[in-house]
Order: sequence, then structure tokens, then C-alpha cells
Amino acid sequence: MKNKFIWFAVSLLTVTAMVLASCNSTSTSTTTSTASSTTTQIKTTAISAITPTTSTSVQTTTAATTAAGNWWNSLGTPQYGGTMTLQSTKDIVTFDPALEGFNFNILGAWMERLFVDNWTIAPSVFNFSTQFRPSDYVTGGLAASWEFTDPSTFVVHLRHGINWQNISPANGREFVASDVVAHYSRWFDPKIGYNKFSPHATSNYLVSLTALTAPDKYTVVFQWSTSNPEWVYECLMLSGTAENSIENPEAVAQWGDLNDWHHAIGTGPFILKDFVSGASATLVKNPNYWGYDERYPKNKLPYVDGITYLIISDPTTALAALRTGKLDNIDGATIQQAQDVQKTNPKIIQTSTPATGQDIDTKVTVAPYSDIKVRQALQMALDLPTIAKTYYLGFVSPNPVTLTSQYMTGWGFPYSQWPQDLKDQFAYNPTMAKQLLAQAGYPSGFKTDIVVDQYYDTALLEIVVSYFAAVGVNVQIQTLPAATYNSFVGSQHKQDALSSTFNGNLGKTTEPLSQIGKYITTNATNTVGLSDPVYDAFLTQAQHGASVDDVKKALAGANEYLLRQHILLSLLQTVSFSLTQPWLNGYSGQNDAFTGAYGPTCLGFYGARCWIDAKMKAGMGY
Repeated sequence: MKNKFIWFAVSLLTVTAMVLASCNSTSTSTTTSTASSTTTQIKTTAISAITPTTSTSVQTTTAATTAAGNWWNSLGTPQYGGTMTLQSTKDIVTFDPALEGFNFNILGAWMERLFVDNWTIAPSVFNFSTQFRPSDYVTGGLAASWEFTDPSTFVVHLRHGINWQNISPANGREFVASDVVAHYSRWFDPKIGYNKFSPHATSNYLVSLTALTAPDKYTVVFQWSTSNPEWVYECLMLSGTAENSIENPEAVAQWGDLNDWHHAIGTGPFILKDFVSGASATLVKNPNYWGYDERYPKNKLPYVDGITYLIISDPTTALAALRTGKLDNIDGATIQQAQDVQKTNPKIIQTSTPATGQDIDTKVTVAPYSDIKVRQALQMALDLPTIAKTYYLGFVSPNPVTLTSQYMTGWGFPYSQWPQDLKDQFAYNPTMAKQLLAQAGYPSGFKTDIVVDQYYDTALLEIVVSYFAAVGVNVQIQTLPAATYNSFVGSQHKQDALSSTFNGNLGKTTEPLSQIGKYITTNATNTVGLSDPVYDAFLTQAQHGASVDDVKKALAGANEYLLRQHILLSLLQTVSFSLTQPWLNGYSGQNDAFTGAYGPTCLGFYGARCWIDAKMKAGMGY
């Protein structure tokens, strides 16, 4: 069964009626889906570039254009040359995607994936603001075409003429199917095969992979224990993990791991030229890169000559660098930061993007949080509409956030679909909160604590604590360094009361099955201690469903279950801002499906397709 034929079901993943219509039009086709038939790739993320070592001047030759009347013409005419400079909020501790601590933002500069975003999709159709990509908006990267030959067999045909970067030990040889097999096999125990994960495995996404072969130079055959196409697509197109970023097998064979930056070798548009821990990573254009701009098919990529990735952990320092033109973009700016920049630098382009949903997690295995009345009381103690209006200045929805983000249209369990009895449980009602506490045996309330990481929004937390105090629950705040928090709460689950992390555990825009899997009994990241076969069944339902609609139903059920159990106390779905210099073109607010980051900080695909307007930059005095 060919890819586009199968995708009639997967088209249900789409989030707009327009996409659903387009799915219907392709579902009757039995031709193999090809990258050339949808000559598009992922979003326009610009990346800070450096002047290449091979040239002392900036090339400003206008790139050739071949299309007229397309929506992307409004972004301007692509130009070659120039530099992009971006921020990393943390140091880079390893250059191996299979090792803990890998910086996902920088990964796509030299390593690529089989599948990427469709670069030609208009933002009005799908704006790529969520990490989850419905399959209709995904196209081939290293893959030229793909198909299901039966419900459990997924066949990928690679592009021809792709070469590894000309760095030893790869030495510019052709990229072939055995490289894909070597990459995915690295996640499994080499002595046992596709039955047990190796220490390199960072998630359980590939748990259903049973066999992987390369019958010829350009064909890879994936065998799965599941016949659910949504699961297969999520495994191979997933965001936020390293499983799909393909490293060079000769480098792995020679050095064992890729911790050293000199061992960073891929097929991507940029080559890692230098790295100074705690300071910067320097990348230059790969002169032998295979890619062309899908919007302008005659334009060879990348446009910029290189990228400088500055490691700046302090947001105040980063904002100062942006204001003075030393950074081309920063992501994750708060509402207040964005407003401040608007006052001082009104020409900087601001793009509102969905951020994590905030929540307070209860340890359901210990008293008093093992009592649902206590959990519900704490939820009813929170005045979410007032927090939305006063603290978030009206930029966010006043409705409680669920497991699935409100931005994932068509998925989850949106507030508009809640029955009234459930809405009442989340309405601000301190009187009822006190009654519930009394019924649970705490008529005078109780004392407790909350453990948070160092990056948690302390101002928001103080507001939450004040609401709890108003119903008699007095909370002591314990702030831990991020690494300590990740160990104490994330790995060891030693917290005995409340906890929360700045990343949040609600309002997710990631793949549906990863959302459900977060709180199953066996998941090591299930920090709240939930162990319930009723909830676990939602993942089983999703994994073994016969259609994408089955996955949607399972995700909705998981959302409602968590809401009614009040295990994760809901706050609000927040927003952040991507702040971009006006001379950085091609970017229109997308979220990178792999890194979970916005804007030009997503190296590789976006960085290769964005460009610098050198004349504008010079005219502004930079």
C-alpha cells in the first residue's frame, strides 16, 4: 500500500479543514509519495552565521528565483552571504545525539533526518507553531519516497547523490541505506538485536521496531510489531529526541562516541568549525551540500556563509545583545521582555508562540495528596481568569490547561467540550475548597512544601502559594538547581508533596502517543507516581488502534482522566515570544519539530533557508 494511500487515515492528524480536504484528494492515489512531488521542506528558521574562513568579504548576490505569485514572495528575495548570530541558553556538553545532555538546537546543523517539514505550506494553512506535525505537512528530507507495503512494513527510498561531509573518516562518501540501518541499530543491544535497548536509547519510541534491513543501496525496510500508521509516523518523525538524527557510522566505529566536537560529521548544510566551551560554537557552510530551496528550486543551499552560536545563559545579557544588533534572534522571551523590547526597539519583529502549560504536580502516593478531595480543593483555590488578566496581561487564555495544548486543534479534550460538572471543578471557589478540605480531614488546612527548579517563574509561584494560603494550605517553597531537581524529582521521584518545573507537564504540543505515555505506570518520567491500569489502557488503545481516529479518542480519554483526577493542578497555557531582527528573512514564527525551539535557533533546515538582508542591516548601522 503506497504512502499517500495510507495517509488518508493519517490525514486525520491535520488541524484545519483545508488540510482535511487536501487529504481526501490524495487518499485515492496509489502512487508512491515522493519528496519531489511535494518539493517542500521545513520552516524558515534563521541561524546566526559567521563570515567563512574562505572569504574576507560578504557575498550579497541575489539568489535566482523561479516562482511568481507564491505566498512566500512576501518574505523578500533570498540573498546569499552574510552572517547569523544566535543564542544558546546553555553550554554544549556533548556532540553525540545518543548521549545525555545533547543540545538539540545545534544538532540539525550537520546531521539530518529522513523527514522534514513541508517548506511550501502557507502559514494560513498550517503555521508549524506546534511540535507535533500532522503527516500531511511532512515531506522528505533524506528520504525521497516512502510507502507501507503492508500494515507493519514501512519502506523508505533514499535520495540519490547525498554525500557525507568531507571530513575524516567519512571523507565525503555517498550516504546510503546501510547508514540508516547503522544509525537506528545503535539504539539497540548489538548482541540481542531489536529486542532490547542499548544504553544509547533515550526514549521508548522505537519499542515497536522488530527488524531493519537495507535490501539495496537506497532502500530501508522498517518492520514494526504494530499496524498503527500513526505510531510509525510518530516514531520516525518525532520531535524532541535524537533517534532520527543520523550520525556518521565511521565516526562512531572509530571513536566509540561523538563527545568531541571534532567528531561531529553529517550530511547537513553546515560544518562545525570550532567550539569553545561556555562561549560559542562556530559553523561554516558545507560547500558540497546537496540541498536546494524548495520554494526557489534553482537556489542551492544554504544562503548564509556560516553561523555563530553564542552561549548566553543570562536573559538580560541576551536581550542587550539583541538590542545592539549582536544577536539576530532570541526565542522564549517572556511577555514583559517582549513589551520592553517593543518600547526600545520597535523594529524588532515579535512573534507570539505557544509555550508550555504551567501546572503544580501532586505526589498521589502519599497523604494528603492521595485524597482526591485535597487535590480538587487546591484546584478550586486558584483563580485562573484573574491570573490570566493581571499576571499575563490578557495574553493567555483564562481556561485551565489540559494535557494537550489548546493549540493542537482537533486533538485532546478542549475546554469548549468539557461537560459543565467538570468545568465547575476548575472554577474558582474558595468556599467549596475549604469544605472539601474539611471533608478530607483538614478543617484547618495543613502545612506542606513545593519543590521547583531554579528556572521556575517565582512570581507566578508566589501568586499560587497565596491562593493556597487563603484556604488554609501553607506552602513552603524549596528551589533546587536544575540538575539537582532533575535528579531528585525527575529521576528519583523523592519529592513527598508538590513539585513543578519551568517546562511544565501540561499544555503539550508534542506527539499524541508521547503525551499519553508520560504518565503510564512504567514510564520513568512519571514523577507524580500515578499507577492506574485505567490510565495505562489509553496508551495501549492508542498503540494498537486501527486508525488515527482511535489515537484521537485515546488522547481525549487520557486528557479527561487526568482532569477528573486532579493529579496535575492546572494553571494556564502560556505564550512566549520569538524576537527577530528585521534583516533576518525567511522566518515566519515556526516551531522546530525536532528541537522544540522557535525561530532561527533551530539550526540546519531553517538556518539553511533563511538569509540576511545585508543592505538593510548596514542601513540600520549594524
